[in-house]
Amino acid sequence: MILFMKDKFLKPYSPKETEQPIYELWEKSGYFNPDNLPGEQKEPFTIVLPPPNVTGVLHLGHAYEDSLQDAVVRYQRMRGRRALWIPGTDSAAIATQARVEKNIQKDEGKSRHDLGREELVRRVSEFAKNSEDTILNQVRRMGASLDWSRYAYTLDEKRNLAVSTAFKRMYDAGLIYRGNRIVNWDPKGQTTISDDEIIHE
Repeated sequence: MILFMKDKFLKPYSPKETEQPIYELWEKSGYFNPDNLPGEQKEPFTIVLPPPNVTGVLHLGHAYEDSLQDAVVRYQRMRGRRALWIPGTDSAAIATQARVEKNIQKDEGKSRHDLGREELVRRVSEFAKNSEDTILNQVRRMGASLDWSRYAYTLDEKRNLAVSTAFKRMYDAGLIYRGNRIVNWDPKGQTTISDDEIIHE
């Protein structure tokens, strides 16, 4: 079945009329999931997509990184390995909240205190969902051969439970504990932030 030809090749080339139907065909085939591949396969090969933050849209760096990973995964598939590329996105909680608060301040002249916790959480969740949809569409448009049946979001129920369980086990084993610590305090955001989120002066 040729999806991009009628009487002749399209001129000028139209990505929308060619790439999208081809990708949909690939996705429906189920072959991005190594469990669906016919025949006997060799040893497994897996890459987890470094999850992009749901703070906006993908940039050229994401496209470069994703295209390299896709080439490697497809090469391993051609070698007969059970190649699996796992997709996901990251909540980037503090960064996402800061982005939403900035938008609210700019558009409405309000702070999170004006909105209240419940409304702020609702807006952050809505922003994250819209951004997530945009990002996943961008990745699909690049033709990435990810196994979408294994998609994960860092704040979904399974990942939330896994993180809580891991922290509880570490706490019970005495590997982490509560205590007084010097922290990085963000006076604007009124929260603690990690070392990699501060600018040293």
